[in-house]
Amino acid sequence: MKLNIKNTIGITAFLVSQAMVAQFYVGVQSGIGNIQSDVNGTSSGYELGGAIKVGYIYSLSNHIGIGTGIEFSQYKQDVFLSNSSATLSNFEVDPSTSAFEYRITASNYKERQSLHAIQIPLFVQYKTNINKGIDFNFRAGAKYFLPVNYKIKATATNVNGTAYYPDVNLTIDDLPEYGFGSQSNYSASGEYETKGIVMSMFELGFTFDMGAKNALYAAMFLENGYGSILDQDKDESYIGYNPTSVADRKANGLYSTDKNAKIRPVAFGVTLAWNFK
Repeated sequence: MKLNIKNTIGITAFLVSQAMVAQFYVGVQSGIGNIQSDVNGTSSGYELGGAIKVGYIYSLSNHIGIGTGIEFSQYKQDVFLSNSSATLSNFEVDPSTSAFEYRITASNYKERQSLHAIQIPLFVQYKTNINKGIDFNFRAGAKYFLPVNYKIKATATNVNGTAYYPDVNLTIDDLPEYGFGSQSNYSASGEYETKGIVMSMFELGFTFDMGAKNALYAAMFLENGYGSILDQDKDESYIGYNPTSVADRKANGLYSTDKNAKIRPVAFGVTLAWNFK
């Protein structure tokens, strides 16, 4: 027990001593955020995204340091069908266990996406003094990007769902009690299943001394995700099949139509932070 206490005290003292020589920061990021995809037949807009961040940089020398911390980020965008009258299909099974091709056509379909995530960066910083009280900074590294939630709000002026049974060459387009037919003013919410990925990160900027213990940091940033944050095991209709009604169809989302889709965040913009020396 004494040995464990001594080790604990020693480790705590070491961590405190490292923190005392580290430079802490709090800051915000703002810029263009986009959740890029390779799903055919879809297009998306670009909107402002942002993040709040806290962390520290441990100096290895006068020019080199290693930084880490935690960040909370947000992405928002609208996604559309490139062809607003396109019909998308996938295979479903009806209550009698018969397989059929489920065909969905949605007029003026729009999908409002909102992604929130935790980011944990690990980067190397190079800095050099270029004038009295002004340092040039370059940061490069990686982030672990962990989505907290990825929600969607889907709307359409009209949704039409039909069934085609290939075994008997039968098409059903108007049987609402079995989920086939039209629905006006469609609106539903849903959520994508997600997983964590790695992002690269780069920042280029300047630090301006604002006193003996504080400094303002301003930089441009670029972040790029690798892999896919989408985590699903089968292709789904972007508007789900309801076997008992043409109403209350689930919003699975356009990205659910391809289980192997590469869905990744990309962002660039400005970073502002307050450093505590």
